[in-house]
Amino acid sequence: MSVKFKNVSKRFTDGTLALDNLEVEFSKGEFVIFLGPSGSGKTTACRCLAGLEDITAGKIFVDGKDITPLPPREREMSMVFQNYALYSHKTVYENIAYPLRIRKYPKDEIDFLVKNVANLLQIQDYLGRKPRQLSGGQAQRVAVARALVWQPSICLMDEPLSNLDAILRLQTRTELKRLHDELKCTFVFVTHDQEEAMTLGTRIIVLNQGKLIQFDTPRKIYSEPATRFVAEFIGRPAMNTIEGKISNGRFRAKELDLPVSGRSDGKVVLGIRPEHIVLQRESQSDFIPFTLDVVELVQPDTLLFAKKGQSDPISVVVRIMEDCSDLRPRDTIYLKFPQQALHFFDLGTGERLS
Repeated sequence: MSVKFKNVSKRFTDGTLALDNLEVEFSKGEFVIFLGPSGSGKTTACRCLAGLEDITAGKIFVDGKDITPLPPREREMSMVFQNYALYSHKTVYENIAYPLRIRKYPKDEIDFLVKNVANLLQIQDYLGRKPRQLSGGQAQRVAVARALVWQPSICLMDEPLSNLDAILRLQTRTELKRLHDELKCTFVFVTHDQEEAMTLGTRIIVLNQGKLIQFDTPRKIYSEPATRFVAEFIGRPAMNTIEGKISNGRFRAKELDLPVSGRSDGKVVLGIRPEHIVLQRESQSDFIPFTLDVVELVQPDTLLFAKKGQSDPISVVVRIMEDCSDLRPRDTIYLKFPQQALHFFDLGTGERLS
């Protein structure tokens, strides 16, 4: 089922503009991510799609049909919430079966569908348990099973992994990816966690302050961020960004001076991913001296935090996969900023410069 937001805005009664003229379209079978910081409008967009929030302006279409006036029950969508929302007095079996019972499925078909989705999500051994007898990961899988058992056209998930610990998050994330590949269902997933977004999504909708910033594949968003905001929001650690000026083929910012090619003169923001900066211990041509500030071991990588200048230094993070046990704070290291790895953004608007 294709989904289209057409100039959708949502303003709450207190005046907060949660969505600002959102226009985006995605296709059947995609795993689409709404990604952004707190207050970006991602949960509001998901709830508007589900019919749990009325939109202030615009329309939402599914397969070309305007569903804006339809109540949630007529939209043929399921939703998994952050807090699971399981019925505590019902068994796992009954929790999963509930959507089928209210739709008056035959008893034999209910039994078949419940056991089938339980096997798919590897919770077949817990069907007789109550939610209080489940771990967080098991409860989350039950919530997903309940959402998928009646085979909705679209499954919406609002930060479903945020209450899980790191190991369970990884396990459940892997299961969701496998489930999507097997079912070919359209998943719409809300998260503020860029790692979830980059690993799960076929495409990512990046929102900030209710506005659409970029809609693209994870690879494209990482390698060609549309704005400075995306560049600094996506990546761990984030892209290094340095405000400066290009003049006569040189980028200058305080004490930093490096060559750039094919760029017009003017004020810009230079960006470079930490893993694209080249490190040398000894002085070499085209390498710039920096003072090492902090060394962080994040196995298998090492993060080097370096500065150039004294009173108001330029700071960069370098990410490398090699032994740096010989380096100490205040050591001089030499860094190269390869031309092909540089990004440029407009200093005023933050838009990417082609």
